[in-house]
Amino acid sequence: MRTFIALVVMVYLIGVGVVLAPTVSGKWNSGTPAELSASVVQQAPLAFAWPVTAYHRIVDEPIAPPVKG
Repeated sequence: MRTFIALVVMVYLIGVGVVLAPTVSGKWNSGTPAELSASVVQQAPLAFAWPVTAYHRIVDEPIAPPVKG
């Protein structure tokens, strides 16, 4: 059970890193450390909610276009 929980936590944290990667790479060389941390803090709620975003992308899109007729 501990292994499963550790795996879930690792996948979650990797997902947070994937969501934050464009923000970090965009500000890494071009901005100050204060700008980098401010942009990461601004994107943090979206990053921590990535499972909800992924779920809605899967569920809310129709699989096939509606049939006209």
